[in-house]
Amino acid sequence: MVLQQGPSSLPESRANLREWTARFAERIRAAGGEPALYTVWPEESRFEFFDEVIESYRLAAEDVGGVELPAGAAWLMAWDLNPALQLYGPDRFHPSLEGSYLAALVIYGGLSGRSPVGLPASFRLPSGLVRHVPAATAAILQQAAEQALAARAAPVSQRLR
Repeated sequence: MVLQQGPSSLPESRANLREWTARFAERIRAAGGEPALYTVWPEESRFEFFDEVIESYRLAAEDVGGVELPAGAAWLMAWDLNPALQLYGPDRFHPSLEGSYLAALVIYGGLSGRSPVGLPASFRLPSGLVRHVPAATAAILQQAAEQALAARAAPVSQRLR
């Protein structure tokens, strides 16, 4: 089961995320699942808090030995590859089509264990609407997703082996 709270960059938000992740992790495992944390990003006006957001989710995933889905880190890596990418949507908080595509690549790769490189850049929504990310942009986003997934910390259980 994938969990997500919001940016969680403030100390009290981090504590809340970690507490509720632990509570839900018990129930998720009791039902036969594995907890996964979808790391988001801060709103653009709080861009300087990216590291705190990423750290909050990393700690929460580590607390429960869960899967980290580092979409926020992938955003930073994508901007390292191309600073002109428009990952924020019009409200400067929620993602654009490209930001959503990047997050989906990270979630796919993190949950499947497969590389997101080479996935289609066009997809059909349940409504039937077809969305298309330009091929060159999709290639950059796929590379950023793969880099973020490779860079995430190994779960505690794997580090102890």
